[in-house]
Amino acid sequence: MNFKLTELNYVKHMRTLFIISCAIVIIGLGILFFRGLNLGIDFASGTRVEVQTETQVSQQELEAAFTEAGVNESISSIQYADGGSLANVTFVGQLSQDEVASVKTVFTETFGSDPNISTVSAEVGRDIARNAVYAVALASLGIILYITFRFQFSYALATVVAMLHDAFFMIVAFSIFGIEVNLYFVAAILTIIGYSVNDTIVTFDRVRENIQAYEKERKIKSMDVYRDIVNTSIQETIVRSVNTVITVLVTALALYIFGAESIRGFAVALLIGLVMGMYSSIFIASYLWLMLKKLTINKKKQATPAPEA
Repeated sequence: MNFKLTELNYVKHMRTLFIISCAIVIIGLGILFFRGLNLGIDFASGTRVEVQTETQVSQQELEAAFTEAGVNESISSIQYADGGSLANVTFVGQLSQDEVASVKTVFTETFGSDPNISTVSAEVGRDIARNAVYAVALASLGIILYITFRFQFSYALATVVAMLHDAFFMIVAFSIFGIEVNLYFVAAILTIIGYSVNDTIVTFDRVRENIQAYEKERKIKSMDVYRDIVNTSIQETIVRSVNTVITVLVTALALYIFGAESIRGFAVALLIGLVMGMYSSIFIASYLWLMLKKLTINKKKQATPAPEA
């Protein structure tokens, strides 16, 4: 396996895969426009009711209890814990004080315990969504500044575009499968951003080292040399990237299988994001860097005066 990975010509397929990725982004925008996201109550106005029972209750029993309490909002999700004796019921719609009191009365009589009820207003949900966008924006700005200082602006721009590509792909995947978007999803986005940037920087650091080693002997004058250097750098780092992703994927898969229902969305986001992070560092970030380098070379050629006849 290592031999095959380190012998592949990655640069050869970059343009095709980059075009495919651009097409997926366009299709993804359409999916988001028509389907939207399944926002949890962390981002939309909603209510969470935590019910402690002696035995696991069905959704029909819970719906009947809500109907008896005069609550007409449909249940968004039910998550069980403690062997099914603890049920967390969420639904879109903020309960009034009278409805909260009615639910407490009915659930206490029906299930023998006083439910814990928490609500999130639409304003709070908007604040959480706004802060999540600010977090990603500030992370992007910080990454651009740091990589520009440590490398060059071309490296920084390619890294951030690849990072945003990974985040967008996860958002589209959640839209397609209707997975609930909550605070765990935001945590997963920020986690994947870290992995994506780390993987890209490892590749770019090797690219820079190989460029410096090449320029000690002669000056780089053509794009073919840059392509060969990028391909060699990917070959030298691909095994490390694959091993890192596989290691974390095992952990994410364990979270999905054995973890609570509430963190399965987080595990799914990690599973998707880790694979996309490795893909984007090779076929998005590296390709964009080559394109930026090509633009720089073309500008230098145009700025160089033609020799006199």
